[in-house]
Amino acid sequence: MKSSVRAPSRSASATFDSPQQEAYLQLWRTYDRLREIDEAVFQSRGITAQQYNALRVLQSVRPGELSTSTLGARLVSRAPDMTRLLDRLEAQGLVRRRRSADNRRVVCVSITPAGVAIVDGLTADVHRCGQRQLGHLSQKKLRTLIDLLRQAREPHEDKSTADDWPGNRRS
Repeated sequence: MKSSVRAPSRSASATFDSPQQEAYLQLWRTYDRLREIDEAVFQSRGITAQQYNALRVLQSVRPGELSTSTLGARLVSRAPDMTRLLDRLEAQGLVRRRRSADNRRVVCVSITPAGVAIVDGLTADVHRCGQRQLGHLSQKKLRTLIDLLRQAREPHEDKSTADDWPGNRRS
């Protein structure tokens, strides 16, 4: 028979160096658990959450286009290699890139009909995913959480692009 040995119980204050560290690690652990749920949704369509986010942003300006820098500023999380992300989407026929006629250094990106089809095809799944992730919280608690996360993030936002992300706009 196997016996299990448990470590002595420690209080939360003894486990973390500070309330700030505890809050950060709670946030990180929460993100990790919620991310597992959405990864399954996007993997079913052969894309990542980051790629889906880029497609949604591009769909929001359709039939227009965005420069890669503006697209990057509107993503939920930073894309360390925007070129590679767009290479993969372009290889799948989901986006189109072109050099700006006014400034050849600027690359403009637009979503293709195939990209629109992916986003539209995921709408119900993404909604169910959100319900599964946070549907157990009341509207009041969700609003409080949203406000607290915005306040925690605010001093660390790039001031030049912070307003590009809709989640930073106060409702």
